[in-house]
Parts: sequence; C-alpha cells; structure tokens
Amino acid sequence: MSDAPVPHADAPFFRSGWVEVPDSIVRVAGRGLPRGFRAAGVAAGIKPSGATDVALLVCDAPDAVSAARFTRSGTAAPPVLVTRDESRLDALRAVVVTSGNANAGTGRDGFETARQVRAAAAGAAGVPEDQVAVAATGVIGVPLPMDVVPSGVAAAGTELRADGDDDFRRGIETTDLFPKTASLTVRLDGGDVTLHGVCKGAGMIQPSFATMLCFVTTDAGLDAATADLLLGVCVKRSFDRISVDGQLSTSDTAVLIASGASGVRVEPRTPDEQRFGLALDALLRQLALLITADGEGARRVGRVTVKGPDGPACERVARQVANSPLVKTALYGGDPNWGRIVQAVGAVLPGPALNPVGVRIAGVEVCRDGQEVPFDREALATLVSGPEVDYDIVLGAPEAAGQYANESEVYFSDLGHEYVTLNAEYTT
Repeated sequence: MSDAPVPHADAPFFRSGWVEVPDSIVRVAGRGLPRGFRAAGVAAGIKPSGATDVALLVCDAPDAVSAARFTRSGTAAPPVLVTRDESRLDALRAVVVTSGNANAGTGRDGFETARQVRAAAAGAAGVPEDQVAVAATGVIGVPLPMDVVPSGVAAAGTELRADGDDDFRRGIETTDLFPKTASLTVRLDGGDVTLHGVCKGAGMIQPSFATMLCFVTTDAGLDAATADLLLGVCVKRSFDRISVDGQLSTSDTAVLIASGASGVRVEPRTPDEQRFGLALDALLRQLALLITADGEGARRVGRVTVKGPDGPACERVARQVANSPLVKTALYGGDPNWGRIVQAVGAVLPGPALNPVGVRIAGVEVCRDGQEVPFDREALATLVSGPEVDYDIVLGAPEAAGQYANESEVYFSDLGHEYVTLNAEYTT
C-alpha cells in the first residue's frame, strides 16, 4: 500500500493551501443534507464485496431547479447519454447511482438498462422519469446485473432519510480511500443557506472535465440560468483543472439541485449571487483537490502554473506537465528534477527555435532562460517532500511592467507503484 497519509474523517474539510475560503461561509461540517432533501444507500449485490452499491438522492420540492455537466468522452456511458438527452436538466429532482459497474461499453442494451434504472428510481422517489439523473461508475464493458439493481433501487427508496447523506456517499464510491464530502452554511442577506457536496474519484481522471461523480445540493432558491451559470463556471475552475492519470472517464457527471426550502432566494447579479458563487467555487475546488490527493497510490499533489504571452500555449504546457509520467514520478519521489519539466514543456512548443523557459519549484528558482540557476538542492528536496508542491513556469519574456498576458493552471497527483498495482489487477 502507499505510505500516503489518508485524511481522518474528522480532519478539516478545507485542508488545501490553494483554496481560499470566502467569508460568506460561516460553518463547515462533515455531513448534513440541506432542507428539502433525502438520501439513501443500500447493498444490492453489484459489488462482490457486498458493500453499498446503489445510491438514491431525492429533492422533495416540486419546483426544484438544477444544472448538470458531463464527460466529453466520445464513448460516453449510456447513463450519461440518457440523462443528458432525455432528462430535464434544469428540473432534476432525483439522482440514482450504481457503483461497481459503469454500464459503459455495453452497446444498445446499456441504454435500455439505463432507462430501466431511471424508471425504477422515479418510482422509488415519486417523481417523473424525466426529472431523474442516472449515473454509474466502476468496471467498463460488463452488463449491469438487472436481476438485483431494480430491487436495490426500490429498497433505497424505502430507506430515504434527511440524514442519509453518508449512506449515499458510500453508495457512489469505488476505489476511493477516504470520503470527499462537506456541508457548508453560507450567510446571505436574506438569511443562511446550506450547500452540501459529495464526490467520488481516484483514477481515470483527466483535465477535460474530470469530476467522475459529483452531486451538490442546496436549500437556496435559484433560477435555472443562475444554477447553470454558477455550476459551469465553478466546474471549469475545479474539476476541469485536475489530472490523476490523463485518462478521461466515460461516466463523469456533476449535478447541482436547489430545493429553495430555506426561503432565501439568490437573485441574479446581486451580492448574494457572488457570495453563493464563491462558496460553491471553494467547495468544488476542495472536492477536486481531494480527488487528486486520492489519486490511486498518490503521496502528494502538484500545482503547475504557466504564464506567457500565448494563452493556448500556456494551456498546452500546463496540461502536458501535469500528465507527464516523468514529472509525476519525480513528484512521487520528492525529486526536484527540473529537467523533466523542461522536457515536458518542449513536447508541446514549436521547435527547433530556442524557447526561453523559466522554472520555479516550491518557490525556488531552478531554471532561467532554459538553463540552471544555482540553488540548494538538499533544501529544495525537503520542500518538495510535503503534501502540496508548486511548479511555476514562464514562457518567454514578460511584457510591460513585468507582467504576462496569460496564465493557466492544472492540479495533478504523482504516480507511483500503487497505481500500477491497483490498475493491473482491477478486474482480476
């Protein structure tokens, strides 16, 4: 097993130094659904271990508002496509999740299976089928065992509780080593509202929308346009900025549902919208970083920030460095090998012209204009042995006042022995 520290259940949720916690958040708890929601999780028999593998989340408000984002994979799983194309994404009232089986790579039968699961959830939740989102995670290419799933969904319907969020969380997990969930109390002018977020993911994470599964609920009142805007912006700043292994999942799904049960409405273009948006942003950024920290076998997380005159070039370089096996293994070993970073930069820049590149690792300048700057290697090795390591890259000379016109960042996990072991034996 990896020697990476596994966060204790009682550890503070906002544990990353890269996440700014807004003043609008007045309370952070490990769990607790907002008003107007119930949840459950049961063991239906999908996972051979007998662990919880069917999860159901229900909003009791008939006028609930929602928004959703999905994987960009060209081989997206049937649950993703059925939800995206056949459900009312602005009025979802229930989410059903099966874990241990992704119902991906299952052909036309997989679509019918996804519809059957959605119908079972609609009956269990007491809502129309087109107000149900269906999601799945686990092994690809294996038919979902429909001899047990419908009865499992029905059983989850009988277990729905206002305090069922922990059971729901267990029902969506696969290889996760620790929970990724939080409940935030946010102070607005009209009163306090609650935001609850839960996600899962540890492998098959790539910065092309890399949430795996994430479900956010709130008792604030939102209109559909506001919900869609805020979720879209916050996803781009969080799950779209992380990488574990550069592999894009077939099943990535993120859903936001607002019940309005608090009686506090977030009006567009108001200070309350800004406060609520900042809280949602902080929640999703920390959840995304927890996914990265749980990268299968990971010891530490890196942040690569690239500045330069060319925006697309900054983006390409940031993603190339984050996905480089050489950079990721150096991070795993706590090795400040800046040559691996420059190699990754060069892989996506035009050549053979000399491109002046500068690199800082953990705040220490190690490379300027493409050549090494003297630094204390032993002291830097100590700095990069911590849980979070910064890699700052500049491309070319700064413009006026020493500023660069563009900047891009990606968060990434290291790559070690445990990742190979786990994925080599995933189906055996």
